[in-house]
Amino acid sequence: MPKLKTRKAAAKRFRATGTGKIVRRKAFKNHILEKKTTARKNRLSKAALVHERDEQNVRMMLPYL
Repeated sequence: MPKLKTRKAAAKRFRATGTGKIVRRKAFKNHILEKKTTARKNRLSKAALVHERDEQNVRMMLPYL
């Protein structure tokens, strides 16, 4: 059986929790940060779970996650 290749772009963006759920970063915290409030930036810093509808696609990109 051949080895499956990992999508490297996905590997840099997602990781698994201890219980097997997939975690992602939130968007909108790269630039233009002056006009965003501190509270908003703090909220965007926290990790978020990948939605269950998208989870299967992410798992196919990361076969060894």
